[in-house]
Amino acid sequence: MRNDEIIVNDTHRGHYYEDGVLVKVLGAGRHKVKKPGPWPWSNEAKIEVVLVDMRARDLTIKGQEILTADKVAIRVSILAQFAVVDPKAALHAVADYEDRLYSDVQLAARRSLAAMTLEEILTNRTRLSEDILRDVKESAAIYGVSITRADVKDLVFPGNLQEIMNRVLAAERMSQAQLVEARTKAEVHGIDSHSKAEGQRLVAEAEAEGDRLKAQAAPERTRLAVHAETQALEERAKSASVYAKHPELLRLEELTTLRELGRNGNARMYLDFQRQWGRNGEQE
Repeated sequence: MRNDEIIVNDTHRGHYYEDGVLVKVLGAGRHKVKKPGPWPWSNEAKIEVVLVDMRARDLTIKGQEILTADKVAIRVSILAQFAVVDPKAALHAVADYEDRLYSDVQLAARRSLAAMTLEEILTNRTRLSEDILRDVKESAAIYGVSITRADVKDLVFPGNLQEIMNRVLAAERMSQAQLVEARTKAEVHGIDSHSKAEGQRLVAEAEAEGDRLKAQAAPERTRLAVHAETQALEERAKSASVYAKHPELLRLEELTTLRELGRNGNARMYLDFQRQWGRNGEQE
């Protein structure tokens, strides 16, 4: 018997067998392994190390044709993500854990999709992932595998249904575009209405302010007018008092007025002779 070495990467685990019996699981690092001698008659144990990949991997279930609950035949591909968590169970519980996981996901997807209508499949794809995880999680744990997700990768409809779906999608895109256009017009209309209302409000406020200022100015105008009239009356009263004290000033004003009238050829002057001569011809 001679010793040899084997290196197990951190991404793997090594199963150490002696004569077909699992003795131990090798972790990451360098390990010494007994190797039998070159003699064919040697009775030394046969050593074998089997590596198991512990990294997360993808598994694609391709082209599964399934009949939905509303009798529509669709072809679906599913992408599952998994990782080995128990390398001993992965090698000993089933013949090939990847093949077993493929079958489990395939059957779980068929059961889930067969219970869903086409509309449910299109609008709620997360339900498929939830159904597969719930259905496969426990069974996969038995052979040391953890499944983290299972999503619809491709979904293919029959030819006539595909055409109908394309029309529906085109109609949806058109309706969305029309909705966006309608919203834009509504927003523009709202902005215009708001601007008009704001303008009307400002005009009303300006008019109200003008009325208020007019109302405030009216008493002042009245006061000024009364004051001016009072001053005029006072001036007239002063003039009358002066004329009463000095009649010759009044006579002078009369002569000045007559002179001005004499310069105007269209002027008319009326004299009241009755005030100058009595009825009997006597001067008053």
